[in-house]
Amino acid sequence: MNWQTLTTQPCELGESPFWHPHEQLLYWVDISGKQILRANVYMGTVESWDMPSEPGCMAPAASGGLVIALRHGVFRARQWGGPLQHLATLDYDPAHLRANDGKCDALGRFWIGTIDETKVARNAALYSLDCRDGRPPQLERKLDPATFPATTANGLAWSPDGRTLYWADTPSHAVHVWDYEPSRNTLTAPRTFAQFAPKPAGWQFDPAADNRGYRGRPDGAAVDVQGNYYVAMFEGRRVCQFAQDGTLLAELATPAQCPTMPCFGGEDLRTLYLTSARHHRAAAELDAFPQSGCVFSMRVAVPGLPVNFFAD
Repeated sequence: MNWQTLTTQPCELGESPFWHPHEQLLYWVDISGKQILRANVYMGTVESWDMPSEPGCMAPAASGGLVIALRHGVFRARQWGGPLQHLATLDYDPAHLRANDGKCDALGRFWIGTIDETKVARNAALYSLDCRDGRPPQLERKLDPATFPATTANGLAWSPDGRTLYWADTPSHAVHVWDYEPSRNTLTAPRTFAQFAPKPAGWQFDPAADNRGYRGRPDGAAVDVQGNYYVAMFEGRRVCQFAQDGTLLAELATPAQCPTMPCFGGEDLRTLYLTSARHHRAAAELDAFPQSGCVFSMRVAVPGLPVNFFAD
């Protein structure tokens, strides 16, 4: 595919990219590197900002700055590099759980999924944080282990009309969907949207195997204006594009074995940006894909949905 490499300095675990339409900048996080980054894609410059703990996800705020989910809480930054104002603490043990994939819905609530780093218990959850109209932060669990067991929250996205929510549990190799009512902030009618083949026991990277028998597992996602769902396949060396009915439309081969999350950007929202990972990857994989951890971009025919802003 026609991917361009946006960054020269790789992240350990790049995630949560979004295009800021007012600033014309691309933002993303390096979870393992405990940094937030942003790039002027026209000038080729990248800025980084060190965080006190791992940033799982973030979103731009309508009144300026960012909302950021760190391992030890959710914070508001009014400006780049400025102080972090505590908004909420998620009800988990940060010794083995942390914030992971997340973004805002169309009404400005910040949604945060979590990951159980032990990979043993299925203790991940999905939260929404509502601070609209200056109200005190209202944190609500939308999905939890009692109702929908999961280990690694990923793949969060909404359909163009905002009435379908996508969410993936990466170790289960599955993407699920719910009917979503934005005004009441309710999820109903869960069902499986895409189920991928499991990872074979003892699988190891083999540059000659071309992923035969294993095509990766779902990580971060984005949606275009036609409602097509793009999901990065971690360890699968590809991004899958699905129609709204679950039909696989395309597989975009990637320049890293472990793509992590796509987003749409550029002035016309027809540039697909993609983060990737190199953290804990085998030496043979990094030799084969030395740009692992970099951010990539390619042009696409159909524009994506713009980023939703946090409302407070």
